[in-house]
Amino acid sequence: MTEQVSAVTPFAEPASGAPGRNPWERYGWVVRGVWLVFLVFPVLSLVTVARPWWQTVVGLLLVVVFAVTYVVGSQGLERRPRGAATTRHATAYLVVLLGCTAGTAPLIGAGSLGFLPFVVAFGMFALPLAWAIALGVVATVIAGSAAMLADPDEGTWSVAIIVFAVGVMTGGVRIVADRGEDYERMSRDLAIVEERERVARDVHDVLGHSLTVVTVKAELAERLVDLDPERAKEELAEIQALSRQALAEIRATVGGLRVARLGDELAAARTALAGAGIEAHVPEAPGVVDPRHRTVLAWVLREATTNVVRHSDADTCWVELATNRLTVRDDGRGLGGRPEGNGIRGLRERVGAAGGRLSLETGPEGHGTVLEVTL
Repeated sequence: MTEQVSAVTPFAEPASGAPGRNPWERYGWVVRGVWLVFLVFPVLSLVTVARPWWQTVVGLLLVVVFAVTYVVGSQGLERRPRGAATTRHATAYLVVLLGCTAGTAPLIGAGSLGFLPFVVAFGMFALPLAWAIALGVVATVIAGSAAMLADPDEGTWSVAIIVFAVGVMTGGVRIVADRGEDYERMSRDLAIVEERERVARDVHDVLGHSLTVVTVKAELAERLVDLDPERAKEELAEIQALSRQALAEIRATVGGLRVARLGDELAAARTALAGAGIEAHVPEAPGVVDPRHRTVLAWVLREATTNVVRHSDADTCWVELATNRLTVRDDGRGLGGRPEGNGIRGLRERVGAAGGRLSLETGPEGHGTVLEVTL
């Protein structure tokens, strides 16, 4: 049954035609179909017991419908990203599987329990986690009750144990996969934050250097216009070349970069902190902040949140806003004598350029950190 678990997991490669999709995925139905060999037990229950021929035909048709629905439905889980639409689509398949299982119960009795491991495995990845666990519990209770009351022989108890084992294994895989997705999502978000901070620092360096040189040469050219026109022309030509070079560097550096927005960063801070297991006390909206300061405070909040997530080992983080001030506090391990990294140095430069002040200190009684920016 362990291979069956992997056969229905929805965390697969991109849909058909997406770049990088494994061409062998089209044969995934073969792997899923192999496990359907265990449906031989319901089939034997149908064909080895004397009954009207039409009941045997109906039972076999239900087995075939179950097998096809299981394979097609699990393949659909792989191709569709998880969401409400996917859940509705998968639930429809699950209803068909349950219908086939219930339809065979009057014909083969306890033999229909052989469908339950497939139902549990499919449902564990088709439904929201709470509903999936509930389905596993209900299926285990039904199988156990049948083993105790309806058909207490060794075979029925074996099926009940298998249903329980499949529920535990697929539930564990589902939980680990969900946590892995959360971790990867948070890692991508943090990587984007770090990349944008790097690009922002590069832009600052390029503009600071280029504009300083251009300003100096422009002042020199102004003084030389009357004294040495030819030298003034040379300086103006160099200014033109420097401007073109700076423009090219800026275009190469900021390709795809957008201006940070404080409202977006507040939402991103809540998401990042929650993803790291840190209780977040973050304002819902930036309305209290003077619009002139929101861009700078947005960059500060982004870097501060990244530091709390990556370095603080905190349980709780507080973000406070005022007209011209941002405070980010946590209850983590504090600074501990660590030197400031590039991110904080870049923020000091940015805040200083805006005429503000940034302070970063260990919190009260040596616990946590307090970052405060005043503009």
